[in-house]
Amino acid sequence: MSESWIVGINPVEGALSNDAERVREVLVENGQRNARVLELAERAKKLKIPVQHRPRDELDKLAGEARHQGVVARYEAAPAAHENDLAGLLERDGSDALVLVLDGVTDPHNLGACLRSAAAAKVTAVIVPKDRAVGLTPVVRRASAGGADRVPLIAVTNLARTLRELKDAGVWITGLAGDTDTTVYGVDFKGPVALVLGSEGEGIRRLTRELCDFVAKIPMPGTMESLNVSVATGVALFEALRQRGAKR
Repeated sequence: MSESWIVGINPVEGALSNDAERVREVLVENGQRNARVLELAERAKKLKIPVQHRPRDELDKLAGEARHQGVVARYEAAPAAHENDLAGLLERDGSDALVLVLDGVTDPHNLGACLRSAAAAKVTAVIVPKDRAVGLTPVVRRASAGGADRVPLIAVTNLARTLRELKDAGVWITGLAGDTDTTVYGVDFKGPVALVLGSEGEGIRRLTRELCDFVAKIPMPGTMESLNVSVATGVALFEALRQRGAKR
């Protein structure tokens, strides 16, 4: 188990509602009058979770760049998934396996939002390269709204090798890019599949794209050239679920 800090009203509320056994303590800003923060403190006390009152600057340090809104919680997260766990996860989900691969998403808000969508879609795992992705910071956890602890996030040393392993395991890989005529609505997402999305500015890398079985785009009749990666992730994941009958 590893400990981290959950920051902000909604993330702390989610932890108390869904994973209270992992919450070790709740810190509330001195003089806090926000009714929701005070309600969270009372709920924590009823759950026999220690509640401490601390100066604002102490919460600021724990929160880093995230807005804590006067409340943070020390959380004992489940053990991080390892790349050696991927084969077992694929075997567990079988033909329903749905993998999200993020090739170089470094913005913590975007990664958090992607994890939120992934958790909502009940993906098998989210795969990121170790050297081209942000870690599970308080900002990521806050943006994920609890999703960071509900979906396996696997950081791999060699993304190309992992994509080959997915293919060897019978997973069909579709990369998203704008310069193709095929749309996500024209790709068959039934069976074990992986969706690959690239970084905010560069998209998927050349080698990553070459390892994809299909390359598809999200059609946009408007004047915008691209979508935010987290928005594109949600569109692609839920198109896959639509085709599968959304029975995951």
